[in-house]
Amino acid sequence: MRVTGRGRMIGRMGMLLAWLLLLPVLACAKGQATTVLVLGDSLSAAHNIPAGTGWVDLLGKRLSTRSGSPARVVNASMSGETTAGAATRLPGLLAREKPGVVVIALGGNDALRGLTPAQIRANLEKMIVASQQGGAKVLMLGIDVPPNYGPAYRQRLAAVYRALADQYKVPLLPFLLEGVALQPGMMQSDGLHPTAGAQPKVLSNVWPLLQPLL
Repeated sequence: MRVTGRGRMIGRMGMLLAWLLLLPVLACAKGQATTVLVLGDSLSAAHNIPAGTGWVDLLGKRLSTRSGSPARVVNASMSGETTAGAATRLPGLLAREKPGVVVIALGGNDALRGLTPAQIRANLEKMIVASQQGGAKVLMLGIDVPPNYGPAYRQRLAAVYRALADQYKVPLLPFLLEGVALQPGMMQSDGLHPTAGAQPKVLSNVWPLLQPLL
């Protein structure tokens, strides 16, 4: 079949029209903000410090002024939250917020209440699977417990996070309060929660692992 000059011109015009129709879709996709959903406990809920000074708040401010890919932060953290409670809330949050990244910063309250590492693992795994099935990337932030819990329990707890990170190929920050927990003046009088002044350091622990996911 011979293609005339007129036919080639019509073909080119058709391709050009298709490209012009596609441009608004591409522009919309490029400008759409990635949502970062943070699911944590009091360590991420700015417990007992001024509003807007927690590490999640600081993250939101950083991302709001970041050039390039836009992102917004939804802080679904609650003081006293457990892995079981968060696992129950997560499906609704995924449906409503449609996050591109889910940050899971839980387990401390479970350990303080005496839950076994196996119980903590089951709940964390449920959240990882639900997030990934919803199309989100996952970042896990690990925790530690006071030395009086004994080295065996602490080692088993740490192993839970490592095993899940390996199994589901998700980045892991082994200890959210690394460089904070034992530093003079960086913890509140309860010995469990960082001060407002320590929050930038907490964010600096999280940022190198979170940034590649955005």
